[in-house]
Amino acid sequence: MSHGVYVQLLDLACGAFLLCAVVVLWRRELAVLVRVLAVQGAALAAIAAVLGWHERRWGLLAVAAGVGVLRAGVLPYLLRRALDAGAGPGDGTGPGDAGRDPYANPSSYYRLDGGEGRETRPVVNVAASLVAAAVLVLLAYAVARPLVALHPTPATRALPVGLAVVLVGFLVLVARRRALAQVVGFLTLDNGITATAFLAASGVPPIVELGVSFDVLLAVLVLYVLTARMRTAFGGTDLDDLRELSDR
Repeated sequence: MSHGVYVQLLDLACGAFLLCAVVVLWRRELAVLVRVLAVQGAALAAIAAVLGWHERRWGLLAVAAGVGVLRAGVLPYLLRRALDAGAGPGDGTGPGDAGRDPYANPSSYYRLDGGEGRETRPVVNVAASLVAAAVLVLLAYAVARPLVALHPTPATRALPVGLAVVLVGFLVLVARRRALAQVVGFLTLDNGITATAFLAASGVPPIVELGVSFDVLLAVLVLYVLTARMRTAFGGTDLDDLRELSDR
């Protein structure tokens, strides 16, 4: 792989990786968030694969394959299962809702606008979130400038992208009310941390990435069970509604 092709592929993968984080902050449909998270996982795997291929590090290529399977396949699949468990004939997403008029029987569609399939009341609105994301990206580039100056390579010059995704993921985590949306924010943050490790150190040992990936998988499984129990017990996963129950 020539140096020019390497730089272009790395920039393309990093650009897609950062764009997915911004789209997660922009969109409110939970199904869209899960799909975007899968694309971001694929972009993260592409970053690792490009680094490994350029440096002829076959262990890093194996890590890239594992990251792709876990973060672009297994984790989005679990989140999709959790989302499908909350979809039904009342939210416009169930199997019997296709082609039906949502206003023909309002009582059966009482969850169309405020159900489990959509983040309806974020703590920060979309416009303010996008402005905050732009500020966080600029902050990441400012913070990473001294680090890039220490060893200016194509990988380290892309280091601000990983830091920006960490900050944007944290913003998603604190600005959303739905439990599933917060899980997406947590995974976005974790993807940013992993990308930062790849770009700063040209990858991590496979055993380290394997341990971290299993920790993330375990956390998502716990959150999957927790959201299912919340939905069964309280009929939803809006954390503000649950907080009101505890206040009463």
